[in-house]
Amino acid sequence: MSTTKGGAPVPPPIMPPIYSQPPVYPAPQKTGKGIIALIVVLVVILLIAMATTFSSLGQGSLPWSKQIAVISLDGTIGEDPGANSPEGLLSQLNEAEQDDSIVAVVMRVDSGGGLSAAGEEMATMVKNFSKPIVVSTGSSNASAAYLISSQTDWIYASNSSSVGSIGSAMQSYDYSGLLDMLGIEVTNITSSEGKDSSYGTRAMTDEEKAHYQEMVDEVNNYFIKAVAEGRGMSEEDVRALANGLVFTGADGINYGLIDEIGTFEDACDKAAELAGVSSYDVIYLDSGDDQIDELLSLLASSNTSTELKELVTEGITHNDSVSQ
Repeated sequence: MSTTKGGAPVPPPIMPPIYSQPPVYPAPQKTGKGIIALIVVLVVILLIAMATTFSSLGQGSLPWSKQIAVISLDGTIGEDPGANSPEGLLSQLNEAEQDDSIVAVVMRVDSGGGLSAAGEEMATMVKNFSKPIVVSTGSSNASAAYLISSQTDWIYASNSSSVGSIGSAMQSYDYSGLLDMLGIEVTNITSSEGKDSSYGTRAMTDEEKAHYQEMVDEVNNYFIKAVAEGRGMSEEDVRALANGLVFTGADGINYGLIDEIGTFEDACDKAAELAGVSSYDVIYLDSGDDQIDELLSLLASSNTSTELKELVTEGITHNDSVSQ
């Protein structure tokens, strides 16, 4: 140990510690992979949530999948709610038209017909629809319902389905005999002699019967022409079948009224084929008449008068309506 001039000892210098190799510090971690992994996890969670939501809503598919939309014609054409009315059918067709994920439509038809004017209007809507439409027939596809179906791209039915019934009819009742028996005298004040011809309080004249016959024939001629055009048949062939009777699905193939015997699933597959897609999901369209159904249920369960229930449920019809 060295000393200073005064003799005081001088401490040795403090030397830094000696290492065999320099210290190694952890390198900063790159965060790019972590962010990507986090994004992937979030996307998967979002997909699962969306799939669960669509399933709970009854859609059964994701919004970007190719879809076959189902429209149900189940009831009297022009009288029952939903797609059985021109307004309801137009609403559902517009929904299918505007939704790019919907590539085709299957109409599930189980109807014996209804009002000719409504059937004519609805047939025109179907004819002008831009996407493929395929019909799946239940137990019946007749009269005005068949007029609508004839404008689609393909018709399926079961062997025992009732199809066709090409024809028009009009009913008028004569209660005058009963009124006389009961001693009831009815006075109709009209602007013309024929205005009360369908009221049922007197018998029709021969001229009035001839007039109404011409009207029914005119409506039926449109029916025949529309079916011939929609089915690619001659008017003569359709007129030969226009006896007002229904045929089985098996006979319907032989007569050209339907295309094939098949199930609802076959109809969906055909619609997808016509749309040019190999895989698809099925969704069911709703015309939004649930509130009407709820209202009718409330009326049926309340103390509302019988007359009001019948008025709301059945509507008011006239004897001079032509039906198909």
